[in-house]
Amino acid sequence: MLTAEPGTRDLVVGLGNPLMGDDGTGIAALERLRDAYDVPDEVELADGGTWGMNLLPMIEDARRVLFLDAIRAGKAPGESAILRDDEIPRALTVKLSPHQVDLRDVLAAAQLCGAVPATMVAIGLEPGEVEMGVGLTPAVADRLDQLVIMAVQQLRAWGHECRAREPGGSASGA
Repeated sequence: MLTAEPGTRDLVVGLGNPLMGDDGTGIAALERLRDAYDVPDEVELADGGTWGMNLLPMIEDARRVLFLDAIRAGKAPGESAILRDDEIPRALTVKLSPHQVDLRDVLAAAQLCGAVPATMVAIGLEPGEVEMGVGLTPAVADRLDQLVIMAVQQLRAWGHECRAREPGGSASGA
């Protein structure tokens, strides 16, 4: 259970659609983070998946937000990318469907409400294939642990002790 007051906690959100190949990178990374590390109670881990505007209250209540996602940055599939604060797009965009809501819409709404977190970081891997299908391509799957380590490093930079779980389930300082 979360013990921190609103506005004092940090939020890690895994984004993407696991039914669309490498678009599921953020969800896969969040699951691996959840399984491999103990994070403190003042850090909330949230499966943002395709939640759309339902993410807005969580983001508005957070002090800092770390997004895990597939990030198109013009790199080779599986290469890492980091976006910070204003580098994360917040403009409402043209949709493929009138029902589609993405992170940009959520951040634009938070900005309109004056409730953008003080710090936001998006880390991810360049996707190889984003099309109907379950599972990550080898180029992305092979770098998923690297993405999780980058997430842990960011949380540690924010002052959170994240302890790696040993195979038996106990925590270590790694």
